[in-house]
Amino acid sequence: MASDAEQVDAGSAAEAQDVPAADPRRWYALAVIALAQLMVVLDASIVNLALPSAKRDLHISTANQQWMVTAYTLAFGGLLLLGGRIADYAGRKRMFIVGLLGFAAASALGGLAPSQGWLFGARALQGSFAALLAPAALSLLSVTFHDPKERAKAFGVYGAIAGGGAAIGLLLGGILTEYASWRWCLLVNVPIALIAVAGALLEVHESKATGNTKYDIPGAITVTLGLVSLVYAFTKAAPAGPGDPSRWGDTSTLAWFGAALVLLVSFFVIESRTKQPLLPMRVLLDRNRGGSYLVSLILGIGLFGMFLFLSLYMQTVLGFTPLKSGFAFLPFSGGIILTAGVASALLPRVGPRPLMVVGLLMATVGMVLLTRLTPTSAYLTHILPSMIIMSCGLALVFIPIASTGLHGVGSQDAGVASALINTSQQVGGSVGTALLNTVAASATAAYLAAHLGGVPPVKAALTHGYTQAFWVGAGLLFLAAIVAAALINIGREAVQENDSPVMI
Repeated sequence: MASDAEQVDAGSAAEAQDVPAADPRRWYALAVIALAQLMVVLDASIVNLALPSAKRDLHISTANQQWMVTAYTLAFGGLLLLGGRIADYAGRKRMFIVGLLGFAAASALGGLAPSQGWLFGARALQGSFAALLAPAALSLLSVTFHDPKERAKAFGVYGAIAGGGAAIGLLLGGILTEYASWRWCLLVNVPIALIAVAGALLEVHESKATGNTKYDIPGAITVTLGLVSLVYAFTKAAPAGPGDPSRWGDTSTLAWFGAALVLLVSFFVIESRTKQPLLPMRVLLDRNRGGSYLVSLILGIGLFGMFLFLSLYMQTVLGFTPLKSGFAFLPFSGGIILTAGVASALLPRVGPRPLMVVGLLMATVGMVLLTRLTPTSAYLTHILPSMIIMSCGLALVFIPIASTGLHGVGSQDAGVASALINTSQQVGGSVGTALLNTVAASATAAYLAAHLGGVPPVKAALTHGYTQAFWVGAGLLFLAAIVAAALINIGREAVQENDSPVMI
């Protein structure tokens, strides 16, 4: 009887503190969520090294080749907010599984694509299901771990995947392209997704929010079309060909920028007036959450640009094979994975702001080092040091972003807050790919135009373009450090708070 009384007392105490008992199989659930998140993250970069082969097979023009990347990131970023809301109300486990199955089907369609239109459509479909899968995964993580130390470890795993997944994707893309076919860069998702589905059915518990389940379709349409218009405007601003000037002032370019402005302003007007907003202002306008989303957006612009142009530099200037280029990115993944453990241990002790500011300053230094590249630079002396500095710095950023972006969010908004972390990074990646590509192309064209009197040094011109893009990326990373220092003000006490999930 004493034992029973003790159990009742313990249960009453736990109930009084509103801290539910930990799920004994929560670490298995983390493994399943991590596997799914890795698949989503690496798919944004795995096709970069496969692009030349796909371009030859499907006769994709140079003007259209970017859509193999941006069709995915645009659909992903544009629909993430809606996906977060659907996951909140329809059930996070249920939508996690639906997202996995849809992602697998879209990957199969892309891997079997007979034409470029089919491939671009499949990539957009992948992004659409990823927009359902990713916020469900992160919100499941949020409601599964509520002990501060365990949550820090879980976010450490998530942060390592978020940062290292892109580099892993480049390596895997190089291996599959060189030893199998570019099509396997998409088909490989099918078995991974099915394994994750089996794990989710066994290890993941359902959770969902209560309340009105209406969805903000006008908001979803305006934000998606606005982002597509913005990316296409940056694409239109690029020079028409080598030696041609950029087209920032062209009527068509300005028209697309104008359309993007109108659509995105309309989106925020809709969100401020609708009863069931896709993006509740209470989530966005919190100082710390809003700051973390803004840092994530700026970080996405610089990070995606770094991967794109460094990959192009190694292949087109240094002559690396796809496989060699993939292996060259391994130190980046290793640096993030190793430093993520340190970051997750430091987060509850020092709070998010010191980690984010120091990490972003380190990433800025690493990006500045890349601006010193020349057509004859060596990997060991010029590329590797910057990779190590950047990766260690970024690991200090990803984990606090994930934690701060979800801080103080109620169960009803867990999905949309989770979606905003991914949305800001994917939107940043989409905009960054288009913006920095235009910066690089314009600088390359100007360099070639300045050397029309002789034989154009093509490799020197390309390198000049890439380094100018790295300068812009470095400036953006430094701006992100300023934003983090100015807006993030929660301390370690807030990070150490228990968050009690609502499970069903």
